[in-house]
Amino acid sequence: MAEAADFQGTSASPARRWLRRTGTLLAGAPLLAGLLQLPAATSADAAGQDSPRAAADTGSVAVAVDSLSPGVPTDGDTLTVSGTVTNKGKQTVTDAHVGLRVGPLLNTRSAIDTIAKDRDDLQGPVGSEVADKYTEKFSALSPGVAEPFSISVPVDELDLGRDGVYQFAVSLSGQTAARPWEQVLGVQRTFLPWQPEEGDTRTRTTFLWPLVSTVHMTAETGSNEQQTPVFLNDDLAEEISPGGRLERMVSLGKDLDVTWVIDPDLLASVDAMTDGYRVRNGRDTVAGDDQEVANRWLAELQKAVAGKEIVALPFSDPDLASLAHNGTSVTGSLSHLKEATDVAADTVESILHAKPSTDFAWPVDGAVDPSIVKVATSAGADKVIARGDSLRETGDLTYTPSAARPIGGGTTAVVADARLSRVFEGDLTRASASTLAVQRFLAQSLTLHLQTGKQRSIVVAPQRMPSASQARTMAEALTALRDGTWSESQNLTAAAKAKPDPAATTKVPAASSYPPSLTRQELREAAFDQIAQTQGKLDNFKVILSNQSRVVTPFGRAVNREMSTSWRGRTSEAESYRAGVESYLDGLIKGVKLINKTDTKLSGRSATIPVTVQNNLVQGVEHLVLRLSSRNPTRLKIGGDAYEEQRVAVSGGHSQSVKFTTSANANGQATVVAQLYTEDGRKYGDPVTFDVKVTEITATVMLVIGGGVLLLVLAGFRMYTQRKRAAAQADEEDGAEDGVGGAGEDIAGPQNPEAPEDRLTKGPEAGSRADGPEQPSDPAPDTAAESAGPSGTGERVDR
Repeated sequence: MAEAADFQGTSASPARRWLRRTGTLLAGAPLLAGLLQLPAATSADAAGQDSPRAAADTGSVAVAVDSLSPGVPTDGDTLTVSGTVTNKGKQTVTDAHVGLRVGPLLNTRSAIDTIAKDRDDLQGPVGSEVADKYTEKFSALSPGVAEPFSISVPVDELDLGRDGVYQFAVSLSGQTAARPWEQVLGVQRTFLPWQPEEGDTRTRTTFLWPLVSTVHMTAETGSNEQQTPVFLNDDLAEEISPGGRLERMVSLGKDLDVTWVIDPDLLASVDAMTDGYRVRNGRDTVAGDDQEVANRWLAELQKAVAGKEIVALPFSDPDLASLAHNGTSVTGSLSHLKEATDVAADTVESILHAKPSTDFAWPVDGAVDPSIVKVATSAGADKVIARGDSLRETGDLTYTPSAARPIGGGTTAVVADARLSRVFEGDLTRASASTLAVQRFLAQSLTLHLQTGKQRSIVVAPQRMPSASQARTMAEALTALRDGTWSESQNLTAAAKAKPDPAATTKVPAASSYPPSLTRQELREAAFDQIAQTQGKLDNFKVILSNQSRVVTPFGRAVNREMSTSWRGRTSEAESYRAGVESYLDGLIKGVKLINKTDTKLSGRSATIPVTVQNNLVQGVEHLVLRLSSRNPTRLKIGGDAYEEQRVAVSGGHSQSVKFTTSANANGQATVVAQLYTEDGRKYGDPVTFDVKVTEITATVMLVIGGGVLLLVLAGFRMYTQRKRAAAQADEEDGAEDGVGGAGEDIAGPQNPEAPEDRLTKGPEAGSRADGPEQPSDPAPDTAAESAGPSGTGERVDR
């Protein structure tokens, strides 16, 4: 914000307080006249009360204000201040006491910043100490020892004047052996907002409560029907467990009037945990066991957001600035943002049973330039959450304008107040740091309110992922603000619709104004190239699947996660995640492949060559074409030409053997290539190359074989006639020996129906194959999953 907007206006103090203050001043007039007659040295000593005399051991005692209650006092309240004092020096401090000091009224927002920066500087003004009875004394402070204190003082004793923010300090005074006189050895400054009675208007304040996390889910899922998800680690379970960051965000936010800003990926990830999940553990995965924690967190969140405004970010909170600066030159990058936006509303509504708004885009830290605005609105959002330190006021306004302002093209910039938004950054685990942040937030809010009597709409957009301590501090500040007299809550949609201030800046800063510190954290163009490569592989793979959603959905969401804002400052982790997604997809693609073949022999002019397609996926594949090509078509033709194609469909976990008819024109070796294609003509997988050795049977060989068969037939016929002749002679001899018989009774037994001659001429056994023995490389047309190794050597093909 421009410095001109720092100055606060004035508001009428209550008549009662004004009369009391006036009476005090009149009563002190004679004393003031006497003081004016004192020597200059006396005036200098008096000034020393506001600026303590510097000592050799200045700052040797650390003062921590752990609690200041109430944070926004009013008439009749008792202010209680507690904390600790710690002697950091080497000498014992004696005759010490902790006192409270009320400093001057702070008229500008920048003055508050200065006090916050120099909060423990003894060289700055600290104000006069409140009456001695409101102190806590210590006879001695030993080196390295922290001593607690707690002081309560009626607010009326602080002698506060007109409405505004007062510097409020807690000091430790004492003496040491080296400096045996009283001196201020430590101080801690904070702020005391003072507006005991409500003014004519209230500032409308919108506070964003972000539920955003890092990427947790991989693209990998189980082969079961439920597709059990696999998580990178168990960090999400820790965040949603009692005391975890996200658990505190939900627990604290449920009692606050805030606008919830939610990444749908976080909801989808927690929801995936409720039905069982697995977690990476090196190369393996182990079962996750926090289903109950996930169910409880979602149930609490559903109750917390009931009746509240919800703003859904695009899925996985894509990095809009990285996309604008480095991704638009890569084909398809903007389509991922559109997909992430399209699934956001359905994801949130299905899990939280509440309809969110998807009209807002939130670049990192609210930093914008023309390209960021263009990308942010390309997926349908028409409101961009910016921040005042990016879209700065350049006019002559003496106050901070309302957040909403048109920036062209039907887009509204909702400019969050930078000072209020950044108060909760840094380490707030110590109570003293948290208390200072709360009082600083309240001080900035009241000073902003007093700048003008015009009612304005102000937006506060804190960091995306507050820690548990930061969330606690934010909740304390909002609770105190709610108890104040100058602010009222408002949701983000209402703030965006508020009437813009005609003098407010509407020009988006140039790209050269984008902070270099944020530029260094962006995803590079190479990252978007890799994302596009993964998407290309997925597009080629999905067309062959019988159930595309099992693959397209998890990989589509993984691609969204590769563009997440949470990768900023985590370059190596981002690269590892992208590589893991692509590697897992490659493994699935290779699950559908051709089984390698060794060299094949072909005897004769025609035969069939089998090629096996193996599907190791759990689902069937279709829309595939297998092409078998001859590199030597003059020697070996496939299907009467240089190549032949056949459609292929293979069930999950099975193999399919496809047979091709070949014809040989000459002896020798021919190279054959088998390659899978998708129906649209794109190659799929690696080809399989093998050689076919053609051995043609000549006419001379056929004559030799025919002659041999004829000789066997003649030899068999000769043996048959010889046996018949021998049998007849034996019958004649038997008749001569027996003499004349009866009526010619034939006593010869019946003829052997299967004589030796019959067996010699018998054909092939029943059940033998007419087309040669079955080869090991020729599986049945639809077999169970088999070895992917090459077929045996010396393979012969079916004729």
